[in-house]
Parts: sequence; C-alpha cells; structure tokens
Amino acid sequence: MGIVRAALVQTEWTGDKESMIKAHEDYARQAAAQGAQVICFQELFYGPYFCQVQDPQYYEYAESVPGPTTERFAALARELNMVMVLPVYEREMDGLLYNTAAVIDADGTYLGKYRKHHIPQVNGFWEKFYFRPGNLGWPVFDTAVGKVGVYICYDRHFPEGWRALGLAGAQIVFNPSATSRGLSSYLWKLEQPASAVANEYFVGAINRVGIESEYGDDDFYGTSYFVDPEGKFVGDVASDTAPELVVRDLDLDLIKTVRERWAFYRDRRPDAYGPLVAP
Repeated sequence: MGIVRAALVQTEWTGDKESMIKAHEDYARQAAAQGAQVICFQELFYGPYFCQVQDPQYYEYAESVPGPTTERFAALARELNMVMVLPVYEREMDGLLYNTAAVIDADGTYLGKYRKHHIPQVNGFWEKFYFRPGNLGWPVFDTAVGKVGVYICYDRHFPEGWRALGLAGAQIVFNPSATSRGLSSYLWKLEQPASAVANEYFVGAINRVGIESEYGDDDFYGTSYFVDPEGKFVGDVASDTAPELVVRDLDLDLIKTVRERWAFYRDRRPDAYGPLVAP
C-alpha cells in the first residue's frame, strides 16, 4: 500500500460561484506543488451553505453530475495527476436534487458519485428543502491512490455507512461537512476518530470556516483533519477560524497492521485475510 500524500481544503465563502471554483483550483495546484496525490473539498464546495434558509432561488446552484464542474475539475485532475473528491449540488432532473460528491481519478476519469443519505431538517440546516436522500448506496472507488469512500456531513452520526464502506474495502474515507460552532463541535473530534478505529481505515474530516451572514449566523469552525486507523490525528488539526490547506502523509500499511491485530474486523468479515487457523 505505502504512503499516500492527501489534502483537505477548508475555506470561506468568496461571494460567488466562479470565484469559489477558481479558489479551489488554486488550492488544488498548491496541494499538487506539495506532492499531494488526492484532495477533497468541503461540502457544497462551490457555493455558500444556503441551507440556513429555505428559498427556491438557491436551486440554481444545482447542476448535472457529471456536468460542467466535474468536467472542469477532471481536466485539472488529469493535468495535476491527482485524485479529486468534489462535493457538489446535483440535479438529476427537475425536482430530483441531491447533496453529492463526485470522484475523479488521477487521469481525469469520472469514477462515479456518492449521494448523501441522511438529510437534517433543523434550524440553520434546512436540508430537506433542497435535497432528497441518497439512493446509490455506499460505493467505494478504486482510484490511483487506493480505495476511496465518501460520507457527507450529517451522515457521520450514523454508523451503518461507515461500516458498509469498511466492508467494501475502503482505505480512505472523506467526510466533507458544513457544521456550526456550539452545535456539533463536541462530537467533531470524537465520532470520526471512533469510526476510523471501528472500521480500521483513514478518515479525512473537512469543515468550512466563517459566518456567511447573508444566509444566517452559523459559525463554521473548520478544524479539518486526518485521523488514522488507531484514532490518532495525522499531524495538527486545522485552524478553527481561518482557511487552510491540510496536506498529510497517510501510511496505508497501517491499515493491514491494525486489521491483523484486532479480530473484531476479521470476525465481522471472515474473508478479509483468509480462514482462521487454530494456534
């Protein structure tokens, strides 16, 4: 398996879609200059977190997947030789809208997409107004850096998807999010490390930063990070107030080490490393 250099982006809303896309193209180039082989952006990366209000004008952020944004970043992925996870607002057809992440391989090939399953509907997070629940299961994508899975924001509170991704062989699972200070921060550094331990893979947790006052008072607290299969943070956790590009080396050989150490994963999935042999 070896070392994979992976990147996360947490940033602020720039005010319009095109400048947001350009900012993320710049982040991808910066990550590539640091040797990153895979990158994941934050939830709904090219827009604001408009789910703080319920207004049909924001349906206009939705687009087809694959579509204009995935095609634009597929060209960039090919140029940079980098796997990309792109969390976008998807329109399958009028009235069928999803919170989605597209996965692009390092050669620019569109590999597929994950649609967020668990959709909240609470003050400041009126997501059922904008999204249907996902209907594509929990796919694991065979990429140039290994087997990659995606879970999105509110999904992280539910263990079944984490487990499904592990059983399907995921080595790195990205969880792009938009979560507010005071609401979930006590869980932020608990749930995802626990899920990494329970399922024995790396997790990349991404949260945007700042207050998007045009839409509401949610205070997004960043603190994006990578965590390893032993539940340890890989390097420092990102700032809770400022945009940041996080680049870390993930030693995927640790997955095999941990899975061989702990029988609970092997016993849940007996085919993982062959039949049990009595001592």
